[in-house]
This record gives sequence, C-alpha cells and structure tokens, in this order.
Amino acid sequence: MTKVPANIHARIEALLDGVDADLRRRYPGSNSRPPHGRTQPIHTVYVPADRVTEATPREWGAAAIELLDRYFDLLAPLDGTASLPDVRKRLERDPVQDLRIDFEDGYGFRADVEEDRAAVSAGAVLAAWARRPGSPTGGIRMKGLAGGERHRALRTLELVLDSAGGVPDGFIFTVPKIRAVQQVTALRQLCAGLERGYGIAEGALRFELQIESPQAIIAADGTTPVAEMIGQAEGRCSGLHFGTYDYTAACGVAAPDQALDHPAADYAKAVMQVAAAQTGVWVCDGSTQIVPDAEPEAALHNHHRLVARSLRRGYYQGWDMHPGHLVTRWLATYDFFRTAIDVAVPRLRAYLDRRGGGVLDEPATAEALAATVLRGIDCGARDDSGAPELTEAVLRALVARAPIPPEPR
Repeated sequence: MTKVPANIHARIEALLDGVDADLRRRYPGSNSRPPHGRTQPIHTVYVPADRVTEATPREWGAAAIELLDRYFDLLAPLDGTASLPDVRKRLERDPVQDLRIDFEDGYGFRADVEEDRAAVSAGAVLAAWARRPGSPTGGIRMKGLAGGERHRALRTLELVLDSAGGVPDGFIFTVPKIRAVQQVTALRQLCAGLERGYGIAEGALRFELQIESPQAIIAADGTTPVAEMIGQAEGRCSGLHFGTYDYTAACGVAAPDQALDHPAADYAKAVMQVAAAQTGVWVCDGSTQIVPDAEPEAALHNHHRLVARSLRRGYYQGWDMHPGHLVTRWLATYDFFRTAIDVAVPRLRAYLDRRGGGVLDEPATAEALAATVLRGIDCGARDDSGAPELTEAVLRALVARAPIPPEPR
C-alpha cells in the first residue's frame, strides 16, 4: 500500500484546519439561537417618528383587542388550535415584541429642525422602553446611505443616541435601500466610530440591512452581494429585512400585483435565506399594505394567510404596519407552532430512543425539529415541550448537535 508522505499529511492538515476555522467564524451555527443570544421576535412593528410615544405599544395592543372582539366571528374560522383566547391574553400583556421608529418612507422628508425634534423625542422613548421590563426591543429605521439622504440619516442616528444617553439595551438601527457591499463597510466603520465617541463597548452597536433593491441580490457582475454584506458586517448585522414594495417595484411589477407572495419577492427572500443560513443573521419578511379598515374580512384573512405562508417557508419574523396585523400575526404564529410542536415532539422522542416508526430522522432533521420546539416556546405558543425528557437543555443540545446532557437524578 502506498503511504502518503508525512509532509503531505501536514500540508493537508494545515490547509483544512484553516478551512475549518474560517467556516466556524462565518457560520457559527443555528439561526434559531444566534451567537448574540437574543431570541428572534415574531415581528417588527413600524411606526412613523411623528406618531410614536412611550404608550404606543399599549395603544396598539388595546386597538388590536378591540378589533379581535369586534371581528371574533370572522377570525374564528382561521383558528385551527383554539388559540384566540391566548392571543387575546398576549395582546393584553405584551402585544409588540420589536418596534422601529420610522424616519424613512413612513415619515418622509421634513424640515431639518422638525426631524431633529423627532429624533430627540425618539431617543427619549427608546431609553424609557429600555428601562421598563416587558417593553419591546426598539430602534429606528433611518434614511438611506445614498448621497441625497446620507447626512440626514447619520444626523438622526446621532441625535437619537444623544437623547437616549448612549445605546439603549437591545437598540438596533435599520438601514434601508442597501445596494452595495461598500455601504456595509461604511456602516461597520460608523459603528466603531460611534462606540469610541460614546465610550461604549466594542460591538455594542448592531444594525439590520433592508434588502429592497435587486442589486443587493444580483450585482452587475453576477455575484450575490447580500452574502458578502453579511461577511463585511463582521458580526454587527443582526438581520436582513425584506422591503416588499420597493423591491417588486424595482423589478417592474405592476402596483396591483406587488405583494409578499409575488414570485419576484419569493426569489429574493430565498437568496437572503441561503445567504444568512447558519450565520446567526435573521431573515425578516416584509409587510402588506392591506389593513383591516375598509374590508376587514378580506384584510384579516389575507394577512393570516401571508403570515402562515411565511412561517411554512422558514421566515419567522415579518413587518406589521397596523394594530390589526397583531391579531392575525399572533394567531397564525401560535397555530403554526402548536401544530408543529405536536408533530415534532413524538419524532424527537423516537429519535432519542432510536426507535423506528413511520419516519427515520437524521441529526439534521432532529436539529430542525428541536429548533422548531424552541421557537414555539420562545414565542409563547407553548410553555414547554410537553415531554419531560425534552428539556430546554436537551433541545439546545440537539440544535447544536452536541452530546445530550444526562437526565437529572
């Protein structure tokens, strides 16, 4: 038998050790529990900067409850797991998980003095939420980085942080209309400069990239910029948010057909999903502009359908633009995870017992099943797995493909 010389073995080991280290750095693991330790919210609510106050989450919850009660008979046929009573309790307790104070499309262009005042007010609101347990995580969506908006965007961000007294816990800023990798490089440098200026810990500032331009999906040279953007962020990018209407409009889709479920939107989100896979960066679906005002039954059914559709495709977060969206967001989410957990738990128990049954699951499938159960618990659809042996520690080990911890005696 021919033996591989020792120096070749050493060369191969050195080469592949470097590959292993690079892959661990770029792809640290499951997106269900990313390295920064936060739990992915089910939604991000966008409220224009001139309409937000400390009371906005409570006001949205109250409006959502009023709508749920008024249209209960329209919602009941959508409720596949008797979740509406629990949805109502959720709307009473903490209806909004994540909120962005919007200085972009929802706010528009105002006189500088007016946006300055709004930015100072936004910083005070975000600081108040950070001090109050049970408040949503919060941040802003600033204007974009194109030449005509860049100065205003950066000034607003600085005024918000000044007014907040630094970086509030959980603060994220969303950057719209990202088109080039160099813009992300600039954002990373901006964060580092702000951290030095405020005397805060390196890495404290994080941002989300709003993907609403085809150039972020496929560049002129045929490459996929969104994947490189994640790398250029060097751990500061926490999420990719899809911009439904800007993206489909840029693709030439006629206004009546611009929607979350248009094929052009599906393609972009599939590319985002692959680019973000195992990086710890979340993918957030976009919004629908159809709200339950003029035609409540059609709007409620449409939003519920779109949320359920996104969940089935692995997009566990989306935008909400109206209090009515909270009702169908929570209902579709609770229904999805309660049904999914009922399917996942028997298969996980069989996997741990190495039994056969109708489905023979592999470690990758066990990882996905456990991640689904954890997401369902995190969002409140269930209190626990319902199986004594499927503790959180065991579920986490399955997600990480780590050794299963021994049962406590």
